[in-house]
Amino acid sequence: MGRLPSAERRRQLVEAAIRVMTRDGVAKATTRSICAEAGVSLSVFHYCFDSKQALVEDVMHTITAHSVTPVAERLRPGRELRDSVGAALRTYWDHVLAHPAEHMLTYELTQYALRRPGFEYLAERQYEQYAAANRQLIDHLCRELDLVLLVPAETLVRYLTSVIDGLTLNYLVLGGGQEAAAVLDTLAEHVVGQVRSRAADEERVADGSATAG
Repeated sequence: MGRLPSAERRRQLVEAAIRVMTRDGVAKATTRSICAEAGVSLSVFHYCFDSKQALVEDVMHTITAHSVTPVAERLRPGRELRDSVGAALRTYWDHVLAHPAEHMLTYELTQYALRRPGFEYLAERQYEQYAAANRQLIDHLCRELDLVLLVPAETLVRYLTSVIDGLTLNYLVLGGGQEAAAVLDTLAEHVVGQVRSRAADEERVADGSATAG
């Protein structure tokens, strides 16, 4: 294999690590097996990463991006509120249905990080990445459709993150993709119920002031 920039080598090793971990589990994913999967020598691994912890950090960031990036790409102007929320949730769920083993790996990586002293921050970053994707969705809706939230933004972000995360794990354990999709439809309705158009909100405030006067 010819010379490649170090960033490209890192990407190859990360994607190889995801394949090995998905297939064999995190505990069995040694640097040697990852290098064999990527078709590179151990010296290339040590050139690209100073530790397995650094590799795991990149793996967690990359595998999370696999599912959240397509959602961001579906945030287009001109959609109605319910359609925007529904499209975003369906995009994520399509990824779950197409790549269940990857999503199973995300939970394994979370446990792996939480059980190893010094690795805990990796799990925190993983869930911060989930929250950031939901925050982007909410910000997009408020900006594009001129909406105001009826609950604090971070409350809605955590609510979305928690329900989606729990539903994904529930599906991985019990199956039932169609039933889970119906839960997402209910979630979309809940989200829609937590916002109001800015014009309606200002009218409500004005009516309240007039009544008080």
